Amino acid sequence: MKRFILILTASVFVSTAAMAGGGWTKPKGKGYYKVSHWWVNAAKQYTFDGSTAASVKEGIFNTSIFAEYGVTDRFTAIVNLPYSKSANSNESITGIGDTDVAFKYRLTNSDKFVLSGTLLLGLPLGEDAGGTGGTLQTGDGEFNQMVRFDLSKSFQLGSVNAYGNVYSAYNNRTDDFSDEFRAGIEVGGGFLDNKIWAILRFDVVESLENGVESTALSDGATIFANNTEYFAYTYEIAGYITDKIGVSASTASVFSASNIFAAPSYSLGVFFDMK
Repeated sequence: MKRFILILTASVFVSTAAMAGGGWTKPKGKGYYKVSHWWVNAAKQYTFDGSTAASVKEGIFNTSIFAEYGVTDRFTAIVNLPYSKSANSNESITGIGDTDVAFKYRLTNSDKFVLSGTLLLGLPLGEDAGGTGGTLQTGDGEFNQMVRFDLSKSFQLGSVNAYGNVYSAYNNRTDDFSDEFRAGIEVGGGFLDNKIWAILRFDVVESLENGVESTALSDGATIFANNTEYFAYTYEIAGYITDKIGVSASTASVFSASNIFAAPSYSLGVFFDMK
């Protein structure tokens, strides 16, 4: 049976939103801006051995502002700022979540392939021990630095404009959290004269287990646990209502996972694309 999971990173949106565009940078003075709502409700969790176990029902809900801006044709600044709510059956907390600031630089000028490098800083602005039992969180309390490389290519599949992207990354985490290796593949295609885009992503996160050893998840499970691992895939569709304004929707699933919520995740957004 298919099992679902939030596409989690140490700073929650690293693998997807904060890396929108693959290896491509935005042209100077152009930008991409998005307001989205992402949520997960869980009454189960993946344990360290990959099996599932029941837990207290808990939900995380994020309304985020994402911005990409071309400082130069080869240098793009990126910000992802979430306003988060963490809730269980008894109580909830709300506030600013952990925020990502990233800087992407295009390393090649080749027309065949695009290679870029990104430095991402995960700022611990969220609450890492909220609620009566300290299990409600809108952040993990650690400052992480991730270096990522993307290799991208656009191509034609008949009448469809398509692209592919592969990436690898190293996420250095503080506060006794384990560092992580990340990798992934993304493919997408444009339909109806590029008004509709369908996207499929695969993401892998492997903990180096060089931080404090995690204890078994309790009834107060959290998505911000240490030594989380997964092999996940995401479906996304985006459609342009006008030349610049559009809407998007996505959902995420896993082939395998450990030490994290086991539940569906969903996202809906509205974007403005300065082409």
